[in-house]
Amino acid sequence: MQQLVATRLSLHAVAELLLAGPQYDASGTIRLQVTPGGFRTVADPTLRVEGTAVVVDDRHLGLNGRSLSDLADDIGVRAHPPGNSYAPVHDVDLAQPLRVDAGAARVIEEALHRGHEALVEFDATEGPVLWPEHFDVAISLDEVNYGVSAGDEHLPVPYAYVGPWGFTPHRFHGLYWNAVFGAARRVAEISDLVGFFQEGRSLTHPPA
Repeated sequence: MQQLVATRLSLHAVAELLLAGPQYDASGTIRLQVTPGGFRTVADPTLRVEGTAVVVDDRHLGLNGRSLSDLADDIGVRAHPPGNSYAPVHDVDLAQPLRVDAGAARVIEEALHRGHEALVEFDATEGPVLWPEHFDVAISLDEVNYGVSAGDEHLPVPYAYVGPWGFTPHRFHGLYWNAVFGAARRVAEISDLVGFFQEGRSLTHPPA
């Protein structure tokens, strides 16, 4: 668990400060996209994470043991939060070495990719976004958020969630709703992610 949390915090910092920050400067967007085995920017500069490395052009720069400031210098960008779009989630020391374990990275990246694929199948009209603020891949549909988080203070492991806007226990009842923001289940415990999202859809928007 310790390696998973450390890896998740490091990958989150990379997503937020090394990809989204420079992308916001160059292209005015913080949106990232999940890819098989990692994630990437959606606009300039073209950067992606694959496994335990950040890839720029044809160079694979290992993340483990490197600092964000060193990596940024190698890439030719400035590592920083994405503008004034939101307050950075983690107070990251840019000189602190990242801790990225290959096995833990695989668990996180596979969960995010599984979430991306399930969201596309669940609703093909919405393009899932990997949001750097919370390091989750998500869509919003009829005032309900659906997504997969890499983990956070609520659950330290990857989990799927359904979060109706303005959720309160007084509005939503039943065993499905088990979190302060709606419903959350560990990805490893869900055999059918699409079904999990569909159940949330049916509970928030029951047929007439």
